Amino acid sequence: MPSPIALNPISPTKSMFKKRSSTPMASATSYLSAVSQADARARAHGAATPTATPALSLSSSVTSSSEDTVLDEYDNNSDGLTLPLVAPTSEQVFTTVHSEFGHCANESFRYTSSHRLGAPAQETEEPEPPYYIVLTTYLSYILLICIGHVRDFVGKRFHPSFYYHLMPHDGYAPLNSDFDSFYTRRLKTRIDECFSHPVTGVPGRTIMLLDRVSYDHNITSHLTGTKTRALNISSYNYLGFAQARGGCADAVEEGLRRYGVAVGGTRLEGGTSELHVAAEALVARFLGQEDSLISSMGFATNSTVIPALVGKGCLVISDELNHASIRFGVRLSGASVRMFKHNDMESLENLLKEVISQGQPKTHRPWKKILIIVEGLYSMEGTLVNLPRVMELKKKYKFYLFIDEAHSIGAIGPHGRGVADYFGINPREIDLLMGTFTKSFGAAGGYVAGNKSVIDRIRLRGHSGTYAESMGPPVIIQIVASMASIMGVASPLPLARHSSHTSASSVSTVGLLEATEHHPGPAPASALPSWMDLPIELRDGSEGLTRLRRLAFNSRYLSRGLKKLGFITYGHDDSPIVPLLLFHPGKMRMFHRMMKHRETPIVVVVVAYPATSLTTSRVRFCLSAAHTKDDVDIVLRACDEIGDLLDIKNYSGERWSIQRVIDSAVELVNAEDI
Repeated sequence: MPSPIALNPISPTKSMFKKRSSTPMASATSYLSAVSQADARARAHGAATPTATPALSLSSSVTSSSEDTVLDEYDNNSDGLTLPLVAPTSEQVFTTVHSEFGHCANESFRYTSSHRLGAPAQETEEPEPPYYIVLTTYLSYILLICIGHVRDFVGKRFHPSFYYHLMPHDGYAPLNSDFDSFYTRRLKTRIDECFSHPVTGVPGRTIMLLDRVSYDHNITSHLTGTKTRALNISSYNYLGFAQARGGCADAVEEGLRRYGVAVGGTRLEGGTSELHVAAEALVARFLGQEDSLISSMGFATNSTVIPALVGKGCLVISDELNHASIRFGVRLSGASVRMFKHNDMESLENLLKEVISQGQPKTHRPWKKILIIVEGLYSMEGTLVNLPRVMELKKKYKFYLFIDEAHSIGAIGPHGRGVADYFGINPREIDLLMGTFTKSFGAAGGYVAGNKSVIDRIRLRGHSGTYAESMGPPVIIQIVASMASIMGVASPLPLARHSSHTSASSVSTVGLLEATEHHPGPAPASALPSWMDLPIELRDGSEGLTRLRRLAFNSRYLSRGLKKLGFITYGHDDSPIVPLLLFHPGKMRMFHRMMKHRETPIVVVVVAYPATSLTTSRVRFCLSAAHTKDDVDIVLRACDEIGDLLDIKNYSGERWSIQRVIDSAVELVNAEDI
């Protein structure tokens, strides 16, 4: 079977994963012309249709086919961004290989993310490392802290100009001189290579890094002018909708022509447009709730909604690992707050018994209301909330439930509806569902959904609705298009196109809910703007379902594969976030560097204090539907080699060889338990 590159006789053999010198980009017109001509030639030669994106390895003959066909001959005038600028047609889709979204037609590499009916929720263990790992980790930090204090003591006396901002001067106290400042200067700066790496382009299956170098021990860094394309295992692009081309991108482009980029689009009363009304109705339908409110910022959704729900005399019970936006919102509300041990239902029930029996402090009057706030999927741990048990406690103790689904919505469940969908629980039994559009939907902003009377109150009392800027039309259109792609559309879209800037469908939430009787179900055609003409594979929901099943396979494969290789990992098997524990501060930088400087560069996210405890630093893999099985193989091989070198294979369970893990991928994913 000829590779796509082989169809182009003048194309050199090379890979997308390499450093490129920065040169001026040619015009888009000539680029698109080259794309069209090359694809036409490929079809004329009767190209075979591979079932998957070839493995991303520079050392194999298959490597050259990792790059898009048309870009090989055009590369002399490109800037190294090896991405075609047009969406592939149904004829092209298997004759080109894309760095934004990898092709994988093998139906064996699919899995449905769901909880077995009647089975207890999976208990996510946090394996303990050997004692020598714990001891040497503490010793490493003690050594770094001691050296840092000595350097500060000497430096303040011999180089005071470097410490001017940390010392009293001109009658002013130092603005920043606490432990956070010390940690930043003496510990974090040593590993700054792991953080804030500049990138360009779309954070899809691969990502383009802007190479940088530091000459002053990471205090400053300088761009070298070269670029490196790397396998991206670090972005929250769960369903792969972070694409510069495709049906959703085409819809956004059409929306820009109609509405422009002004915030809010066609303005109506209260800073809301017809697009906002349609988007909020679709979000409510997607979640199975009566109504929803969308906000232009995910962090602000929590921090402004919670004060509108509770106040003085109310009690918030929060998981100890809840996101900072939740903590900030609770502080603003003035409500009392208690925390329970992470995902520990026994701890939660004991706390409920205590607070209900004791009532408010001093007066012991009953609480005005008790609100429990949990996350659907915890981003640092990869754990899913034990929702069945929480719902049992809710029926028993009569509290209100608020679930933050920033990471679980669109990524978990057979229909992508989040943890309620995953556990088969009616979402109407949950008082408030909050989430963001920045992960699975490839957009921006957040939402809160629930009973219509509650949402109406939040519209009036929540600061984000009154004072924050409204969401721009391109963002709303991306939300609508991607969400409709997951749901599918109940009936064909109208063929007629309208040029009016006010052609978006003005649909009430109640009308949407009446249009489809069952949840989860497809979106009614009236939920989408009449001019939005999505491709057939998006309208019928087939591509959305495929993306969900590919993500579920990749998540379970990487999580279980790492365990079989001997690594300590946290989280649920179905979580698209897979934390791998490193512990030692020095190993964070080495792991990141060794992954990035491999023959096939891999970009990973290293997480350290204050996002985690000081001694549980980790690398956090973020899976995507855009990844292929071969991509996950590459990550597992890299981890296997680096894990041996850095001595981070500390799991005490059964160990497999890397080849056995790769060969047994399907069995490993489909097994009930490992």
